[in-house]
Amino acid sequence: MSKIKKESQKFIPSNILEGMISIKAVLEGRSIGVNNRKIEKILFDQEKCKSKSRELAFLKRMAGMHGFVIEYTDNTDIDALTVGSTHGGIVAICSDRLIDEFTSDKIKDNGFYVMLDGIEDPYNYGYALRSLYAAGVTAVIMPPRNWMSAAGVVCRASAGASELFEMYTADLFDAASCLKEKGYTIAAADKSDRSTPLFDVSLQVPLLLIVGGEKRGITKPLLDISDVIVELPYGRRFPAALSAASAASILAYEIFRNNYERT
Repeated sequence: MSKIKKESQKFIPSNILEGMISIKAVLEGRSIGVNNRKIEKILFDQEKCKSKSRELAFLKRMAGMHGFVIEYTDNTDIDALTVGSTHGGIVAICSDRLIDEFTSDKIKDNGFYVMLDGIEDPYNYGYALRSLYAAGVTAVIMPPRNWMSAAGVVCRASAGASELFEMYTADLFDAASCLKEKGYTIAAADKSDRSTPLFDVSLQVPLLLIVGGEKRGITKPLLDISDVIVELPYGRRFPAALSAASAASILAYEIFRNNYERT
């Protein structure tokens, strides 16, 4: 398959998860109760049975516990199904993940929630999720149309974090309003006359952080409901915006630093 054709596939809805990191993330997500996605079948490159004997033994154990089958095939067939080239000869055919709608009864005390809206590439979406998960974000709130439809690409880009995250869909304004009623501070990342440099504020939990895409940004209703609007200061004059994934990473880690409890 040509590289151009594979590149175009990244936007297509897919529940084919590539490689052991993604597969283990699905299984762990199910075990901790944040993910209802089910592995239906594993495709395993028969030429790798010896070199990947540990992985195969693990999958055989999991097959009995989780009710999926292992089908042996060749790398050509596997490569034709996948977008990436780092699957290592192991892919999982999975069911859809049903993502709950966000409601007030799901709000945790002193949580750190993040809204992602307007990221226009599933790889960037996955990169953002990877950083947010590592920074200890409680859960991600998304609009009904989001990149989780391209589960395989997002999972691989996020190093499995997308399958481990607590996630919800919602009307973003309604969800922000709900969190605000529960005493959450609403912080939006934007550059405007109202914005304050990130390093001049201390963002404490309970907190909702809103990050928009580079092109569309954050909608006016969400900006209006925000308690604080923060912008990322630059170390030199530079007219371009950072990618949403980069901005989300920096913001999440600064919030993590502000709330870090040293023992």
